[in-house]
Amino acid sequence: MVQRTHLTGARVVLPDGVVDNGRVTVEGTRITAAGPAAGPTAGPVAGSASDRPAPGHADAAPGHADAAPGGGERGLDLAGHWIVPGFVDLHVHGGGGASFSAGTPEEALTAIRTHRRHGTTTMLASTVTGDLDDLARQAAALSELVEQGELAGIHFEGPFISPHRCGAHQPSLLRAPDPADVRKLVDAARGTARMMTLAPELPGGLESVRLLADSGVLAAVGHTDSTYEATLEAIEAGTTVATHLFNAMPSLLHRAPGPVAALLEDERITVELINDGTHLHPAVLGLAFHRAGAARVAFITDAMGAAGMNDGRYPLGPMEVEVKDGVARISDGPTAGSIAGSTLTLDRAFRRAVTIDGLGVEETVRALSATPARVLGIADRVGSLEAGKDADLVVLDGDFQLRGVMRRGAWVVHPELR
Repeated sequence: MVQRTHLTGARVVLPDGVVDNGRVTVEGTRITAAGPAAGPTAGPVAGSASDRPAPGHADAAPGHADAAPGGGERGLDLAGHWIVPGFVDLHVHGGGGASFSAGTPEEALTAIRTHRRHGTTTMLASTVTGDLDDLARQAAALSELVEQGELAGIHFEGPFISPHRCGAHQPSLLRAPDPADVRKLVDAARGTARMMTLAPELPGGLESVRLLADSGVLAAVGHTDSTYEATLEAIEAGTTVATHLFNAMPSLLHRAPGPVAALLEDERITVELINDGTHLHPAVLGLAFHRAGAARVAFITDAMGAAGMNDGRYPLGPMEVEVKDGVARISDGPTAGSIAGSTLTLDRAFRRAVTIDGLGVEETVRALSATPARVLGIADRVGSLEAGKDADLVVLDGDFQLRGVMRRGAWVVHPELR
């Protein structure tokens, strides 16, 4: 008999609004119902940052799961909590002390499981600039985990990026985006490549963007020294994503708007933002939301291996990173001191957005789930709480602290066991 689980009493964030005293029903790996619970108190309510459960609910523990008549059903009372869709991360390099660039299933699974415990139920595995043959080997190994359903695909960040904006990428390994080299990496991924970040102003850049678009791979502008005009050309060629907007690209200037203005103003572009309090000032994040809206913003972690770990030294591709006070920087070499990704997890990005940045719950959910799912072309399966979709969800308490994570109907973090 397929287990049926009723999650009740929580504030449930649905595509068309927030339902107080809501219910989500899960059967097997799927959501079979999501909406108001029976009774006159159910109904849509606003989802603003200030619209939260009463203070007395903030630390309320979830109720016990009780067997319902029929034996195959269970109920879990989540009064005082929120239920939101599982998070979708377009850009993550590792976590739990492990890196996707290691190219081994063991390290990749450690990173995957670390981020799942923090609410990310769907993610791309992002690589770091390396030798082309090494990257091809990494892609071949990671593609097996995509085929097994552990990952949603592979994101190549580098080596086709600007030496003037290389950030935490090894300068000696950078190269122009020759379409033949781009094709080599896409082919190595065996149909699992989903995105590639490149600098379109480099020789071969626009041709490579067209190749990616024709191959069904997202072309992302990032680590670029592009001008406003050159970025517009890249968009016309098929670019659809801005890799961590504002970071590793020219600043927005009044006489030289650069790539930031071009990427923000075009409705075809989804912009990634790293909301860790280090990469972006809250006012800059607010500017991006005001211009692009939650339908075009995807919160990402850009996390490296130190996510979920303590301060210390960690590898990032061929580079070594030192993490101090949660901030990762290259420890030596020509790019020493450069910020090297983040140690962020998406549950922290959610809480910061609502409690510090002043974003509403609904728009935060959209930027963490629905928008990245749409970008990846998997919104029919994940990204929102709707009947027929994968049972991927996150339970948050009244202070927006993570209390539970479910992926495909199985608890990764059970609310009762926290």
